[in-house]
Amino acid sequence: MPESKVILITGASSGIGQACADYLSRRGYRVYGTSRHANPEGSQNPAGLTLIQMDVNDDASVARGVGLIVEREGRLDVVVNNAGISLVGPIEDATIGEAKLQFETNFFGVWRVCKAALPLMRERGSGHIINISSMAGRAGLPYQGLYSAAKYAVEGMTEALRTEVRHFGIKVVLVEPGDSPTGLPERRLRICRTPAYVPYYTNALEIYEHDERNGHPPEKIAPLIEHIIRDPNPRLRYPAGTTLQRIELFLKGLAPYALYEWVLAQVYKV
Repeated sequence: MPESKVILITGASSGIGQACADYLSRRGYRVYGTSRHANPEGSQNPAGLTLIQMDVNDDASVARGVGLIVEREGRLDVVVNNAGISLVGPIEDATIGEAKLQFETNFFGVWRVCKAALPLMRERGSGHIINISSMAGRAGLPYQGLYSAAKYAVEGMTEALRTEVRHFGIKVVLVEPGDSPTGLPERRLRICRTPAYVPYYTNALEIYEHDERNGHPPEKIAPLIEHIIRDPNPRLRYPAGTTLQRIELFLKGLAPYALYEWVLAQVYKV
């Protein structure tokens, strides 16, 4: 039965990860969500979701988490790479260490979990890897340049990986949420050290956080994840934002870039 599939969802303690983990658990899937602060032995809630400890920035932690799932279940059918952080501010103002932190979680963390899961899936000749990217992975957003860069990297890696593993029965997919009311704004790293950028940065940040509060609910992503899991031939990309955000992406693909750039500057008041 599809409901018996074993699913790993990283970053499942809040936001999109939590919404997907709760939904899929209630639907009868055997779901393991991850959090850096979970019980190392795992703990199960009434819906059947098991929360385990995993830090996607640490090779040993990822290996332990995947090993725990395989020890208990004997297999791993689906990975949803959702864990991530957000850095917002001028590209000029970020330190190398801050940029590396953004990539460590949002790109290398995804890669690390893929590397741990792929041998298991190849051996079984089946599996789904669903990488949660962002609409910012297809449009470089002002004052989210490093976040966009990390998501662009995930997009490129996922495209390549999809082709590399298709012969082994593994489906690799991108889900691209837009703005969403999650806990990310409270946890994001804000940097703006150069006074000249302050008025533009402030405008953009206020608009981003307003749009996030009023954006696409994370609970709407969960049924999409189930649809992908059940689809024997899923598409590469699934944008999952508001109508306006979808129009912005459409415009970028068709309009002269100068027009798209002008619209982007008007939208974010930069």
